[in-house]
Amino acid sequence: MPRALAGISSARKRELAIEFIRRIRAMGRDKLHELILGHAGEELAQFFLAYATDLMQRERQRAEENASSLLLIGYLIRCFEEDLDRRTQVPDRPLLH
Repeated sequence: MPRALAGISSARKRELAIEFIRRIRAMGRDKLHELILGHAGEELAQFFLAYATDLMQRERQRAEENASSLLLIGYLIRCFEEDLDRRTQVPDRPLLH
């Protein structure tokens, strides 16, 4: 779990998720596209588009039933990325010999 979220209650995480969804809904299409490209990049955006399209075409019922799971998967991917990033960071302090 990202350090920034480690001490936050599940109720607070829910509030943050609701605020995020509100901001995304209010965001213009161009701004949202810019945000996606800035954080995910074109290749990752295309990967998820292809995955979602394939899932909807093959198993529409399952995709509808599991939409919340797909959103949570995105959240978990982000947590995983932040954990990997934290593990690979070099400490700011000099090495002692």
